[in-house]
Amino acid sequence: MEQDIETLRQQLNAGIAHEIQNPLNFVINFSKMSTKLLSDLNDIMEDNEEKLSDDDRQEVEDIISDLKDNMGKIVEHGERAISIIHDILLVSRGKENEFLPTDVCKLAKEYVWLSYHAMRANHKDFNASIHEQYEDSIPQMMVIPQDLSRAILNVMNNALYSLWKKSQSAPDDYKPEVTIHVSKQENNCIIMIVDNGVGMTDEVKQKLFENFFTTKPVGEGTGLGMNIVRDIIENKHHGKVTFESEEGQGASFTFTIPITKY
Repeated sequence: MEQDIETLRQQLNAGIAHEIQNPLNFVINFSKMSTKLLSDLNDIMEDNEEKLSDDDRQEVEDIISDLKDNMGKIVEHGERAISIIHDILLVSRGKENEFLPTDVCKLAKEYVWLSYHAMRANHKDFNASIHEQYEDSIPQMMVIPQDLSRAILNVMNNALYSLWKKSQSAPDDYKPEVTIHVSKQENNCIIMIVDNGVGMTDEVKQKLFENFFTTKPVGEGTGLGMNIVRDIIENKHHGKVTFESEEGQGASFTFTIPITKY
């Protein structure tokens, strides 16, 4: 039954990704066409500049320049969205518990930002600084991308919730921040997520990995997240999950995963 649900989830993800990719392709293509039309318009204006006053000519040039910049940004972010969709499709095609060669830095980056944008969608007034540090020396390694992305997403969601919760009562000079650091130490990949949110009490730290334990209000947390994270990292990837936290000061979580090359 669980396998059937997982297969259905993968098919749903793939279908959604394809449906999003099609309109994105139109957005990108029409943006590129519009940029070309702006260049044509600029040529026409230059051929007829003597018919325009200096002020009008300058205003038109400024408008064309701004539109070109806007079109460039649309193309840039549209192509980034396409890249994310391609990776979602790759993950969706993976079988349950299947190890695949994966760029862990790229995977971490995409799910960090997926978490942040989801938080922003739910809390319109929420903002945070995301600091990223990804080492180039990490080779593609064999992981279960479906599961590792889930672990990163769970910890990142908790970090952002912690920031949001603290921001509700913190002084005006409080600056919510999360740092993501992916590095290589000996033959291990180290993924660290650090926040300056509410932190954890000693009681929370003791119960963190227990099933159905959550600090979130009813309806916002299942209490399964950190238990699942530990299962993914320690049982499936033969790694280790460690954390440090001080109440009121934030928390840091570290995944240590042995690097297995394909």
